[in-house]
Amino acid sequence: MATEVIWFKRDLRLRDHPPLLQAIDSAGLSGQSLLPLFFVEPERLKQPDTSEIHLHWELDCARALDRELQRRGSRLWILHADPLEVFQLLHETVELTALHSHEETGTDWSFQRDRAVQKWCRKMGVDWHETPSNGVVRRLKGRDAWKSARDRRMRQVLADAPELIPAPPEIPSLDQWSCPDLSSLGFPERPLRDRPDPGESSAQDVLNGFLEERGEPYRYAMSSPLSGSYHCSRLAPYLALGCLSLRRVVQQTQQREKQLKSLRQEGRDTQRWLPSLSSFKSRLAWHCHFMQKLEMEPDLDVVAQNPVIDARMPRPLVEDKFQAWSTGNTGWPFLDACMRQLHATGWINFRMRAMLMSVASYTLWLPWRETGLHLARLFLDYEPGIHWSQVGMQSGTTGINTVRAYSVTKQGRDQDPEGDYIRRWVPELARVPAESIHEPWKMDKAEQERSQCRIGSDYPAPLVDEGKARKEGVSKTYAARRDPEARKKSQEVFQKHGSRKGPTRRRKPAQKSSQAPDADQPGLFQE
Repeated sequence: MATEVIWFKRDLRLRDHPPLLQAIDSAGLSGQSLLPLFFVEPERLKQPDTSEIHLHWELDCARALDRELQRRGSRLWILHADPLEVFQLLHETVELTALHSHEETGTDWSFQRDRAVQKWCRKMGVDWHETPSNGVVRRLKGRDAWKSARDRRMRQVLADAPELIPAPPEIPSLDQWSCPDLSSLGFPERPLRDRPDPGESSAQDVLNGFLEERGEPYRYAMSSPLSGSYHCSRLAPYLALGCLSLRRVVQQTQQREKQLKSLRQEGRDTQRWLPSLSSFKSRLAWHCHFMQKLEMEPDLDVVAQNPVIDARMPRPLVEDKFQAWSTGNTGWPFLDACMRQLHATGWINFRMRAMLMSVASYTLWLPWRETGLHLARLFLDYEPGIHWSQVGMQSGTTGINTVRAYSVTKQGRDQDPEGDYIRRWVPELARVPAESIHEPWKMDKAEQERSQCRIGSDYPAPLVDEGKARKEGVSKTYAARRDPEARKKSQEVFQKHGSRKGPTRRRKPAQKSSQAPDADQPGLFQE
């Protein structure tokens, strides 16, 4: 019996899933069977940005999808295989006639895989129906038309989950690729503290909770790791796997905003909800904006957006600095707390992500790719398009963004003035008083003894003089940007990737320079 395939990629849901509905209709009209597939790809396992927390999260979300499919009469085949091998076998044994999927935006390995699948489909006469996903628009040469296209897509009508899905055919030959335990593939499970529940239903619950309860102080609470852990949306791990469509999140946010405006017109107190939801909507738009960069340049994880600037800022991988930074043992309490929270939970709020990358790039002068890969492996919500765009921004290698070299001490005093967050994640400093918590190396020996924290023994001394090293890093970055060839390349980067939204404040004419305008100002990775 001829078969069509619905290939679930980064879209592990049933609601608002046009390729699934299209596949059901197509198979029904042609009298063919429908086979849902999800792959744990061997090539993916070899990628340097892949980690065990990603794979276990994806597999748990795929299993949640499988349970939903089974309730509707189908099932999900979860295979450890190269998709092309499976498609070839299906074509030879049951006559694969059509392939349905969402478009995927990933790094170059997935781009090359999709090109190979497309070539194979054309050769075999298999129709591959790809549907746009999120707000990413394919085949754009620049950004002039992107925003209107993205906004139109966000306004499209949401689709319900199908109530009945045709039972898949029995294909015993697929059993050879049944996904084994991930530990046997070299990826043992690493438990995470406060790990979210997987799947579409859980994602919807998290969205509802944010829009109805947690999100009221979002705009004011998201910058601090203390308040952000609760008041941020916490949707990023679900959006990264498509457990919810971005369109659903946008439209449900708009509905909540409309409801609140009606309440305000009635004289009801809406507290801080409306400015918070406005901020949240802007970040949903930036979400798509950054992914679009990877769609247009799929090697952003390897090549800097402005390679001229990058080449003029050689940053050696100094192993002791990298190890201290990557493990949260730099001697800067606030940074170490952030890195340790990230290790323990797979999450940290957006400002602290930017700080971690900024300190690595400017203060420690470490190479962006190695530090970016380390963070990628730690983020449960790793979304390549957002991540590598932000790595470029925070490392100063785009040429179109403001140089933001975060002061760890200032960020600590601003976001954690009493040191409660530091003491939670850096227990060596549990007895250090608030007046010394951000600079414990300044305590004299008696104070260190009273605090049971001897610098250099119980807790490390700072790797470098932070203020001096940060200033040197910024100076070298600006020197690289002033190079005429670098400026020319920056203009090209802006034309290809820069936001077309005008700046809220204009510079005075005397302060204008020949560099490309600063763009993409929000310092976010995920919400």
